[in-house]
Amino acid sequence: MSGLSGLYQEIILDQARARHGDGPLDHADAEHHEFNPTCGDELTMRIRLDDSHARIAELAWQGDGCSISMASASTLAELATGRDVDEVRELIDGFRAMLRSQGQGEPDEELLGDAIAFHGVSKYVMRVKCAMLGWVALEACLTEAGSPTHPAVE
Repeated sequence: MSGLSGLYQEIILDQARARHGDGPLDHADAEHHEFNPTCGDELTMRIRLDDSHARIAELAWQGDGCSISMASASTLAELATGRDVDEVRELIDGFRAMLRSQGQGEPDEELLGDAIAFHGVSKYVMRVKCAMLGWVALEACLTEAGSPTHPAVE
């Protein structure tokens, strides 16, 4: 295992243990549940937007599943909370593109931050849905909450 792969694996394991954003969120503007029947991962995402609906004021999730899905949700919570909705939608699109790359190319580290650690997951088709679980749930929450629209790509 290369040094970089080892570092990314450590980031994923640390995030799976830390579970940033894991917990309830009262008075959420939107809530969405996702289930991955392939491996049994499930997650409920909740968000509260600011008064203008342009920024994610609070984000929380609760779930159970493999390290990849839990670490990905934790990383997303750290990256998305407090950010502009348009930036978060760009982040989601960039993460999705990275996971569709099948390990090819270089992901945009400036855009993705620590989420770049999941680049290696893109080589394992059965794990892509695990990594995307929270991101798809957040995307649905943004739509449900009536945030500015952006075309979703599945």
